[in-house]
Amino acid sequence: MSSNASGAGGGLEQGGLEQGGLERGGLDRFGAAAAAVPTSADRFGAAAAAVRASTGRSPVHARGGLIATSQPLATAAGVEVLARGGNAADAAVAVLGALSVLEPMMNGPGGDTFVVYYRAADRGVTAICGSGASAALGTPDAYGRPSRMPTTGLRAAAVPGMVDATWQLLQRLGSGRFGLPALWARAIGYAEGGWPVGPRTLAHYGDAPAEFLPAGKPQPDLAATLSRVAERGPDWFYRGPFAHALEAFSLQRGGFLRAADMAAHSTYVGPALGVRVGDLTFFAPPPPSQGVILLEALGIVGGGSLDPLSAAGVHLMVEAKKRAFADRLAFVGDPAFVPFDPAYKLLRPEFLAARRASIDPDRASEGPGAGEPGDTTSFVVVDAGGDAASVITSNSAAWGCREVVPGTGVLLNNRAGRGFTLEADHPNRLAPGKRTMHTLHCYLAVDTAGEAALLGGTPGGDGQPQWNLQVLMHLLKAGCDPQEAVERPRWYSSPGTDPEGLPAPDALRLESGFSDATVDRLAAMGHKVRTVPRRGGGGAVQVIVRGTSPGEWVAGSDPRADGCAVGL
Repeated sequence: MSSNASGAGGGLEQGGLEQGGLERGGLDRFGAAAAAVPTSADRFGAAAAAVRASTGRSPVHARGGLIATSQPLATAAGVEVLARGGNAADAAVAVLGALSVLEPMMNGPGGDTFVVYYRAADRGVTAICGSGASAALGTPDAYGRPSRMPTTGLRAAAVPGMVDATWQLLQRLGSGRFGLPALWARAIGYAEGGWPVGPRTLAHYGDAPAEFLPAGKPQPDLAATLSRVAERGPDWFYRGPFAHALEAFSLQRGGFLRAADMAAHSTYVGPALGVRVGDLTFFAPPPPSQGVILLEALGIVGGGSLDPLSAAGVHLMVEAKKRAFADRLAFVGDPAFVPFDPAYKLLRPEFLAARRASIDPDRASEGPGAGEPGDTTSFVVVDAGGDAASVITSNSAAWGCREVVPGTGVLLNNRAGRGFTLEADHPNRLAPGKRTMHTLHCYLAVDTAGEAALLGGTPGGDGQPQWNLQVLMHLLKAGCDPQEAVERPRWYSSPGTDPEGLPAPDALRLESGFSDATVDRLAAMGHKVRTVPRRGGGGAVQVIVRGTSPGEWVAGSDPRADGCAVGL
């Protein structure tokens, strides 16, 4: 596999770690109908049939490009770019701008962004890790030795990474046909004129900072910020007026961020972390992203058959997740501070085989799970030329640290507060200029010919690797089409890796739709089972897979969110 123009492509060599199998030839069942794959109750059970009947959605098929997001107007912004000849990177940049305005509680220029990008021209895979570091003044002693990091206020914020990540995506991988002003024109228009807000999004506004109320009102300060970034580039944000406004506000409110912290920011653009599972190589962003958790869990589940809705299937996935989460907590941190290579250690075939062998098929183990879901947005884009982008962007918790830099409309993240621990000798212990480990990750897979085969992601904090794993198992082992895969009931295991969620009690929450036999058997195995209604708490998965005819792509968009998939 050749590298892409950024000089950071490829990665199959890094990620070509054999681990037997997702069913060989499984991609043949995707697409137009998942034609040879029955999806009726006689194969997958009454619960699966009830899932499909509950929404009536079909997967979306297209050849001229395809986008799936959690917000219809954001999907439209990206599709408009594809229709004008833009590639997947151009469209993703447009979606990022639109989401900054349309879902301000979840993401924006004050948050972080991660991307895995496949470029068809050279079959290169590139990761972009747009996460910001903690303040240079933010030592553990400076926080006054609390038992936990604060999750609100300016001391919870890290340097925002979204703006430079977006710029790197456009400059390195865009088509060259569009500048940022054109791609963000729709976003700026929404910020200037206001926008309609649906009921799910509206529900988040009960906790909104005053600057965002009433919901969907014009945001002239945010419009001006987006316009300045679009016109002048990231230097305006990281080394110019915004950085100085942030410092002044931070000094006023007792925060630690300074203009020098902003000026020191850089974005990782380079090889993605990969693991070979059967006929596919799965890629995710490297640390500080927690993509390694998904890759390790996929490698542990490995070969053989699996019914994702059965007690045995759920048990295997939960136990794989527990081991991956435990390994993340023990070993992985900011690579600049923690010299540990997860590709060498956690994704080696013999290590994955040993982790799988440690699973008792009849009994739940004690171990870490995952914390409460966060507020994030994930989306996927493919274009007519075969480029593909899997993107995730977030303020961390809903409304971030709840502080808006005056005169800018920029809501700051609370990534430092939610992500770091003050525990001594922990790989994710707070340190000045350090990037916290991130729940954010997205994924993309290529086949043995080096062509993009599927991509996806979901918001949800430490739920992300769990829900991504389940959707992949529905696609690759149960033969579901993308829409059915995202609609099927999901489970969520707690506690987990996010320091804020570690105190959560041990529990396995099952959405309604699992059979009584599955629920009862999991309880008998020792899982602390709770059943919950199927609603917005199960993520908002967006997924695209390659179809069965040349140039065809097929998308599924989660009904747990308000978004949709649209193609050309």
